[in-house]
Amino acid sequence: MGRMSQESLPPDAAPEHPDALPEYAERVLEVAELIPPGRVMTYGDVAEWLGEGGPRQVGRVMALYGGAVPWWRVVRADGVLLPGHEPRALGHYRAEGTPLREAGRAAEGHVPRLDMRRARWDGGGRTEGHT
Repeated sequence: MGRMSQESLPPDAAPEHPDALPEYAERVLEVAELIPPGRVMTYGDVAEWLGEGGPRQVGRVMALYGGAVPWWRVVRADGVLLPGHEPRALGHYRAEGTPLREAGRAAEGHVPRLDMRRARWDGGGRTEGHT
């Protein structure tokens, strides 16, 4: 009984808006939005860029919240397309001219991979300088 009802709390004590992203997630999504069309960064690249977390944390953020950003530009280091999302990802890659390596005939499902050597973006050409 002794619990205060939501209404009696001062406004600044209200719980965080449920749609608010964790701060780390927001930063991951911001990096995803910086990646130019036709280029990609790996989960590890994004973590390194942020200087925080690792590929798993970035992957988790993308899995939970990535729908709001160009998720197809944050990828596995081996260039394998996101399982279950290959057709959608391929549509984006083809529209943006992202370098792909066509699958050999023996490859399962003939799904191309990203050509990581050519597609990977190092964050170069940022406007706000990293000194």
